[in-house]
Amino acid sequence: MEEMIAQYSNQIIIFLTVGVIILLILNIISQIRISSITKKYNRLVEGVDKDSLEDLIFEYIEEVKDMKKEAEVIKDMYEKLNNKLKFAVQRVGFVRYNAFNDVGSDLSFSIALLDDNLNGFVISSLFGRNECNTYAKPIFNGESKYALSDEEIQAIKMAKEYGVSSKLGNI
Repeated sequence: MEEMIAQYSNQIIIFLTVGVIILLILNIISQIRISSITKKYNRLVEGVDKDSLEDLIFEYIEEVKDMKKEAEVIKDMYEKLNNKLKFAVQRVGFVRYNAFNDVGSDLSFSIALLDDNLNGFVISSLFGRNECNTYAKPIFNGESKYALSDEEIQAIKMAKEYGVSSKLGNI
């Protein structure tokens, strides 16, 4: 055996050296991983006086449950408001015009105010030299059971098509 060790001593030393180097590299890799995990742990428990990470995790779980409950309440409020909003004026159509030939400028107007279901009303104001008359007509599903002027029809059409009319710049 001694002869064998003496004969292969150089190979044994090289083999052991390579083994030590491999173990050293594995140790360095392990130290780097441990350091990374330690930094993450320290960041997790930073500013916490708890002795146990388990207590901290349970506390965070309770906070998440509370936030879920609050989110549900907010979601319910959103849905209620959204349902109410469907009945608010969302679509506006506006038309200015000259109702009478003897009056200059476009002082008469028709404005349609509709909700999301196309319900609402159209208001028309007819301006003349000696008087001004205002009329309101109900609108259901985008239609009226009353006779509508061409301008009222145009205002309702604008409200249906464009929502809040981009042609309000003529005011």
